[in-house]
Formats: sequence, structure tokens, C-alpha cells
Amino acid sequence: MTLIPDLGSTPDIARRGIMLVLSSPSGAGKSTIARNLLEFDPSFSLSVSVTTRARRTSEIDGIHYRFVDRDEFDRLRAGDGLLEWAEVHGNFYGTPRAPAEKAMREGRDMLFDIDYQGALQLQEKAGDDVVSIFILPPSMAELKTRLLRRAEDSAETIAIRLKNSKVEIGRWRDYDYVVVNDDLDRAFQAVRAIIAAERLKRDRRPGLEAFTEALLAQEVG
Repeated sequence: MTLIPDLGSTPDIARRGIMLVLSSPSGAGKSTIARNLLEFDPSFSLSVSVTTRARRTSEIDGIHYRFVDRDEFDRLRAGDGLLEWAEVHGNFYGTPRAPAEKAMREGRDMLFDIDYQGALQLQEKAGDDVVSIFILPPSMAELKTRLLRRAEDSAETIAIRLKNSKVEIGRWRDYDYVVVNDDLDRAFQAVRAIIAAERLKRDRRPGLEAFTEALLAQEVG
């Protein structure tokens, strides 16, 4: 995979971190793009969601999700321990508040692999710190093919996911950016380009004030 350079991480200019939200209907590729981003950009840490969904055979508890029962989820939600939460396909998902707030305090970028309900809650609470990207499939037929190829869900679950995908795709206007994943490499490059541009935004780089003042103070011989 060919990577664009990381243009947004000038080491001598301090910047605020970003809360990068990736959303898509199930099977459109957001989780694959998220994994690639974490592999190639170590400045990102993943927000590990809690979920009441049953663990798939390929998933590791604490890595892909924290798998909890409904009682524990309800306790977290009631105690304000979740930054956002949503019900998706009959299961509950949420973002633990403590690790997300710790990452922001330390100026680290955090990646959120969440649905549109969670994305809206994050945008309301975190404002300009959030950069949201919606991943679209090239066609509904291809989306179904990808779900079938994954071979981890029952026919009934796949049917539910395809039905719900229409609702999810209909929320594309709620996002800052939209990327069509017709080719994984191109889609990943598009996401990387968005990140590079967002890291270079003036209002996200408080270190520019001191940098430009020092620049203007320099004598030119």
C-alpha cells in the first residue's frame, strides 16, 4: 500500500489532537480502513467501544470491543461513564468517557469507529475537535457481497444489516467528508489526505502563535 507523507505533524509546532470519526453501513469497509490507519499512523489511538453484542470468532475482547452484558452497560450509562451510546441492530454500543478524555488532555489523536448516532453525540459534545468521515459502498450489491464474504453473521443478521444500511447511508450529510470505498487503497489514501489537511488547520495549531512571533523576530542579514 502506497502512503502519502504525514504532512500534518510538524514537530516544532504544537497542535491540538483530533477526534476522528469513521462511520459506514456494516460491510462498507470502515473497520478495515481504521485498522490500516492504526497500523500506519502510530499517533492515533483507538477508542475501544463497549458493546452488548456477542463476540465474533475473529474478535478479541479489549482489542476490537469490550464485550459486556446489558446490566453492566446500563450501569456505565447511568453513571455518565459513556461519552456517547447508541442502539444498533438490537445491540448497544458506547464510548467509555475516561480513556477518551485522557487522550484529549494529552494532545493525542483518537479514532472512533462508531455509527451516525454516536457521531452526532460526539459532534455535539466536542465540536471542532471532531473530524467525521462517512464511508460509502460503491453499490448495494457490493455491500451484500462483502457481508456474505465475511461469513460471520447469520442470514437473518445480514438481512437486518442491509435493511438498516439504507437508514445509515441516508445520514451522509451529517458528516464533514464522504469517501466511496470502491477500492480500499484509494479510500485509505483519501482518509489520510483528509487527516493531513485537518492537522494543518490554523485553529487546530496553537503553536503557530509562538512560531510566527519567533519567525518575525529573526533578523535577516
